[in-house]
Amino acid sequence: QVQLVESGGGLVQPGGSLRLSCAASGIFFNLYRMGWYRQAPGKQRELVASITRAGSTNYGDSVKGRFTISRDNVKNLVYLQMNSLKSEDTAVYYCKADRLGLGPDYDYWGQGTQVTVSS
Repeated sequence: QVQLVESGGGLVQPGGSLRLSCAASGIFFNLYRMGWYRQAPGKQRELVASITRAGSTNYGDSVKGRFTISRDNVKNLVYLQMNSLKSEDTAVYYCKADRLGLGPDYDYWGQGTQVTVSS
């Protein structure tokens, strides 16, 4: 049974930092690209950042230079370090695992963690 469990969300003031974690189980973690997506109320889910099994990263334009994705292939964890947070970063953040080129049958999602940026 595949499980992706996010943690680390919460309330933070503008300009602050948070680190999200996603623990994966039930998959061969080293074979999967890992990603963070977010969805704000009334908006579509969007890519925040992704990292391949080899460590290549990709970021959404709105978070470049502020967020950093990383992974620990021994502990089956993926992290999202979020700095200089803005109110527009408020959303539910989801962890995703997928296999490049193998289609949606290999897509897995976590349940999401709320991030609220507000003073």
